[in-house]
Amino acid sequence: MYRKEEPPSPPPENFELPFEGKLCPNNRWVIMAELIPWDDFEEEYAKLFSPEKGAPAKPFRMALGTLIIKEKLGTSDRETIEQIRENPYLQYFIGFQSYQHSPPVDASMLVHFRKRIDVELINKINKEIVKKEKEKSNEEVKKKDFLQEKVEKIKNKGKLILDATCAPADIKYPTDLGILNQARIETERIIDNLYKPLRGKLRQKPRTFRKIARKEYLKVAKKRKSSYQERIQAIGKQLKYIKNNLGHIEKLVQAGSSLKNLSKRQQNLLETIKKVYEQQRSMWENKTQSVPQRIVSLTQPHIRPIVRGKAGKPIEFGAKLSVSCVDNYVFLDRISWENFNESCHLKEQVEKYKETFGYYPESLHVDKIYRARENRNWCKESGCDPAPSHGARERAPSKRDKNQWSQVGKASEKCQ
Repeated sequence: MYRKEEPPSPPPENFELPFEGKLCPNNRWVIMAELIPWDDFEEEYAKLFSPEKGAPAKPFRMALGTLIIKEKLGTSDRETIEQIRENPYLQYFIGFQSYQHSPPVDASMLVHFRKRIDVELINKINKEIVKKEKEKSNEEVKKKDFLQEKVEKIKNKGKLILDATCAPADIKYPTDLGILNQARIETERIIDNLYKPLRGKLRQKPRTFRKIARKEYLKVAKKRKSSYQERIQAIGKQLKYIKNNLGHIEKLVQAGSSLKNLSKRQQNLLETIKKVYEQQRSMWENKTQSVPQRIVSLTQPHIRPIVRGKAGKPIEFGAKLSVSCVDNYVFLDRISWENFNESCHLKEQVEKYKETFGYYPESLHVDKIYRARENRNWCKESGCDPAPSHGARERAPSKRDKNQWSQVGKASEKCQ
């Protein structure tokens, strides 16, 4: 159930403090609170709740404000709640009428806030903020220069910067041998849990050869530089141990044990391990290094390797982002755990620019990957001029150039 709280948040000078003084209107949290259109999206947020059933939900300003504080300060959920409890500016930012000593919500509520406020709603809020700021600046220009008629006739205006990046996930750098070793250890723990209710019914516990398997893994993993043949042999052995363990798990289930004896984490891990085994087996048999939707983390199977091709970090692991920048305002246009070609979304991003501001950009600033023939032709039709690539490098001087410059140098010495 959702209820709109009344009255609205007071101005900063009327915010009640338990001690003497008033909030400073130039504080960053006070300024940010005025920029965000809280009331415009409260109705949209209220649609997520039942109008009659359930306990009253927290206001939209409290939900979004708490998430903004968390990301702005870079703190954990619990630390964010503690910061809000101690700081009157943060309490004003989330819509409190006066300072309170008790925490506004439990730290576990931030999980629900993140589920309800998705990327689409954040993008809508971001666009609305930029629209209001642009309208203010346009009004000031019209008043000063008296060019209202000319401004309305403009078809192309502004500068649009497009780029793609990766948000690295917090995982251990994955290797095929390391992932298989972790999968083998997890299957051994699953076998231990499934065998407990059958103890006494079966003659003996299934053999997993865990000590031998660990020695064979460490024999290669501890080497500073292992050969390709050594790694292939070690991967093949770990695949055999995992296959043996998965077979034992099926037999224990057939003997009367149940997967319900496992925790939710272990149940999810078992499904992930089966997919990892199939992928690694396929790569090992076909002697390849790639497979569709490759899993690089057992605990976060949605993470994919993103090839960047940059020096030092040719491959990153995380979500790929496609962003656009307009007058220092950044818009998140696309986010995906799967790799994608960002050049295919150039038209879409430029059309979003027109939808937001009412005209096409005057110039586009993009990397070389965006400069496909189809994109260049479309930019000409819409009047967008792709500026020279900011990532372009100068051509290295050839031998002919060096000889010419050496002759020029000799001639200048003679003249002197």
